[in-house]
Amino acid sequence: MTVRYQFLVDGMTCSACSTRLERMLSRGAGIAVATVNLAMERATVDVDRNTAVESVVSIVRRAGFDARTESREFGLPDAKDAAGARTVAALLGDIEGVVGASVEAGRIRVERFALAVTDETLVERVRAAGFDLAVMDGPVDAGAERELRRAVRDRWTIAVSSLLAMPFIVQMALHQVPGAGWTMAPLVEAALATPLQFVIGARFYRGSFNALRGGVANMDVLVALGTSAAYAFSWYHILAFGDGAAGRLYFEASAIIITLVLVGKYLEARARRGAARAIRELMALRPRTALVRLPDGSLQERPVHEVKSGDILVCRTGQQVAADGLVVGGAAEVDEAFITGESMPVARREGDPVTAGSINVDGLLTIEARATGADSTLARMIRLVENAQAGKPAVQRLVDRICGLFVPAVMAIAALAFIGWLVAGADFETALVNAVAVLVIACPCALGLATPTAVMTGSGAATRAGILVKDVEALELAHGLTHIVFDKTGTLTSGRPRLAETTLLADLDEDAAVGVMASLQQGSGHPIAEAFRSTAEERGLTLEAVENFASTVAEGVEGDVGGQRFLAGNRRLFDRLGFRAPLPVGPEGAVWLGRRRDGQDVVIAGFTIGDELRPEARQAAGSLVRLGITPILASGDGEQATRRIADEAGIASYRSGVRPEDKVGIVAELMDGGARVGMVGDGINDAPALARATVGIAMGSGTDAAMETAAITLMRPDPRLVAAAVDVSRRTFRKIRQNLFWAFIYNVVGLPLAALGFLSPPLAALAMALSSVCVVGNSLLLRSWRPEPEDIPHAYP
Repeated sequence: MTVRYQFLVDGMTCSACSTRLERMLSRGAGIAVATVNLAMERATVDVDRNTAVESVVSIVRRAGFDARTESREFGLPDAKDAAGARTVAALLGDIEGVVGASVEAGRIRVERFALAVTDETLVERVRAAGFDLAVMDGPVDAGAERELRRAVRDRWTIAVSSLLAMPFIVQMALHQVPGAGWTMAPLVEAALATPLQFVIGARFYRGSFNALRGGVANMDVLVALGTSAAYAFSWYHILAFGDGAAGRLYFEASAIIITLVLVGKYLEARARRGAARAIRELMALRPRTALVRLPDGSLQERPVHEVKSGDILVCRTGQQVAADGLVVGGAAEVDEAFITGESMPVARREGDPVTAGSINVDGLLTIEARATGADSTLARMIRLVENAQAGKPAVQRLVDRICGLFVPAVMAIAALAFIGWLVAGADFETALVNAVAVLVIACPCALGLATPTAVMTGSGAATRAGILVKDVEALELAHGLTHIVFDKTGTLTSGRPRLAETTLLADLDEDAAVGVMASLQQGSGHPIAEAFRSTAEERGLTLEAVENFASTVAEGVEGDVGGQRFLAGNRRLFDRLGFRAPLPVGPEGAVWLGRRRDGQDVVIAGFTIGDELRPEARQAAGSLVRLGITPILASGDGEQATRRIADEAGIASYRSGVRPEDKVGIVAELMDGGARVGMVGDGINDAPALARATVGIAMGSGTDAAMETAAITLMRPDPRLVAAAVDVSRRTFRKIRQNLFWAFIYNVVGLPLAALGFLSPPLAALAMALSSVCVVGNSLLLRSWRPEPEDIPHAYP
């Protein structure tokens, strides 16, 4: 049995870092699986229950990084004295993932590893010991504040570095203008370059030491080697030639390289934060307090983690819904855009479900809580998005192996360039400058960021559109689907039978016939009964009382309405009772109304019941065809009814008379023929087929079993989102291919140019800084994606 922990890791600068850490964690005792995501700065490990969190953190530190910690304050409503507070602090300090706990001014301050342990875990453990722990106001995750402080620090560092490097930039620019040459005194250059090299650039030396101690080389090694060589060679000239060294120094190379690398890393970090916006937006939606109605009718504001299933909550205009629940009073327009991707508010009244985090736009709602905290839809969404963004597709694992060899290969190329220039007759200075250019133009970061930034941005865009991807494997597989099998009821149709046609066979008008049918079935929960009741309600018909009611399973009902005996049911009921009047041949889905009076058994009306096609179904099928995907309808209805729905939806291929177990067979048959199959369903009976398919896609309006089994969940019942899910998957992996192509081509072209002397070290540093920014910026273009069916292109090349 394993337990999953996550950590935020500080100190990773390139893919060589994340690859090294992942390898060291994977080899750790008690660790079953380890994944490190550079773009999210996150490590995810599955460990056995006997492995302590500290042992995992020690591996992170041995690799030269650190697991980020955060502080959190809790109140102690049940601790009556200092001894009780110290007892609670001791309990908290023993929990895995907690660094320490102390009592300060009546509160407990907990220091913990970020992401490794949640507030809910701490509260539950303390409550199990008989104490209560109140979460104080404020964000649970201090990561945003930490990122802000780091961004401010980096901006100041870049400002100071730029001021120190500016004279070098001016000097280099003036040297390009004939007759305008200006050269600083050698000791002035040294005075400007030294703090840049050893104070501002100290991070590169620390990173190099940690990397080499871990047995690998990373980008910091390349930067440190290149700038140190230029810096040391400049001092050699000063010591050898004194003031005569003016104009022959390379301090400008080291100064400009360090400045440009810092600017590039800062821009890269900003872009990465943009790619991770989806998680932050979902985190920000978590409600913090709830207004709970007590048994005496009074209202009490509580932290949302104290809300329990069954509590009655009050949600006023402008407030967030505090928990998943059912409206038991009031009506309002509710903004659920973050869940469904639907921009317009939806009406919610008594009996309707509401979701934690949605916003009451206007009105007052009374809600019975059904799911809170970690069980809420919002919490599940956050977990699924985190899983999708933290995972690695197969292509990224290949790239990680390449990155592990990249830096040593670059160092070998630099050495060959240096030796080659010397052998070719160049002086030491020329050979060194070209070797430095090779070291600083190489960019493993672009390779390492190509895939995770695209996955983060693509999955985030999908989430905002109401498409919830369970893991990165689902995102990877969805782009290759060739066939989509649709369940009919609740997927392409509304799942609510409707009265389609009425045939009168006696002296009775249509409203009277519908009224009798609705009256007979007003106590039934069968979907067909609901179809008649809703039709009667729409027509304003008054239902009459039913006496001497009787029901026959799978056949129909019987009872007295208005003093007359009526039967309603399928053909089997009327044939069994031997009605003398022949029944017309009706379409599939037909039900009949009969009257029994003075020994005269007469069929007086026939009704055709149909499941209404969703208005978006035809557009959904058309979008899939444009993507080169074959849609298939699978229905338990007979041939005629299934063909009618397929024709209305524009689906050429269909299977009728399909039992739940047959759907698995259809999916397996297609996959055995080489197809990659998506299965779309919403019911418990669809779960086996969803699990068997290449990618299972569940409608969010369906059962929990379907959503738990499926790899992708559509958060609103719109079948057009099926094509949109495939579209965003294809766009994401197209971005990955573009990014990897750019990163490889950049290095394949840039390294030979530098080795052959066509690039100066400062220009090489500029190219290196821009390469990662270009890759991340290309991924960020996915943020503008929206699931507009008319924008879905024809099959991708």
